[in-house]
Amino acid sequence: MAADKVMTMSDAVATYVQDGMTVALEGFSHLIPFAAAHEIIRQGRKDLTLCRMTPDIISDQLIAADCVSKLVASFFASGSAGSLYEIRRRIEKHDPVKLEVEEYSHYGMVCRYQAGAAGLPFFPLRSYAGSDLPALNPQIRLVDDPYGEGSIYVVPPLNPDVTIIHAQRADRSGNVQIWGIAGVQQEAVYAAKHAIVVVEEIVDDDVIRSDPSRTLIPSHAVDAVVVCPRGAHPSYAQGYYDRDCAFYRRWTAISKDPQALRTWLKEWVFELPDHDAYLAKLGDDYWSDLEVAPRHSGTVNYGSRK
Repeated sequence: MAADKVMTMSDAVATYVQDGMTVALEGFSHLIPFAAAHEIIRQGRKDLTLCRMTPDIISDQLIAADCVSKLVASFFASGSAGSLYEIRRRIEKHDPVKLEVEEYSHYGMVCRYQAGAAGLPFFPLRSYAGSDLPALNPQIRLVDDPYGEGSIYVVPPLNPDVTIIHAQRADRSGNVQIWGIAGVQQEAVYAAKHAIVVVEEIVDDDVIRSDPSRTLIPSHAVDAVVVCPRGAHPSYAQGYYDRDCAFYRRWTAISKDPQALRTWLKEWVFELPDHDAYLAKLGDDYWSDLEVAPRHSGTVNYGSRK
């Protein structure tokens, strides 16, 4: 019988996230693990190296809470909603302290995870030709092509101590199903020493087996499964709830004011015991604009905008 890997969010973070670790929180616009990030903040983790394609609001929050000393990332923006002012203050003005940054392109980050997942010493890519990034990041290197004339850029593997992702559903042994935009979650999980998967719901083994093409991450790659409905808010979970675009727009003004940002963290993270309290504070009516209508196909609820 497969092991039961279901844990509380508090226990999973306490077990697998320690000070000084390299932590990947992935989810490309979709299924961003906000609830897990908030628990990291509540537990007061320090000196983390945060790895993330598109360091958006989740990164701004972790950095503002003084959990992160180094950011490994690409494309610094809050989705399409504006700037990330906490990150900007720390990079541009070292306010309140300097943030160390290791910057790649999106594809460079994908290649790093792929190399880490495959146990490769590096991954080649051509897209840095003509870019300024190799001059800014010494980890991006130009090497001779061993099979012909010329040269090619390479990036090193990325092997986080722990990867945390959000997904739609899993069984209790950790077979994880994702649909919609999958991002780099699969590669990031396989590249990591440990993996925490936060899901909207736990389903029976029969549901997983009935639709195997959705199982992007099998149980052998997962250490802990955390059940946390709406745990990707304000991002979205395809088939469960929509992206909270209004919150993304509000974040620009919040993060621009350091005091407003710290007040938000105090009110919405530090003073709340868990994500259930966060949802209760939002209130049931908050979700009326974020609901998705069911579109059934067998056992799968695809979801769409109303």
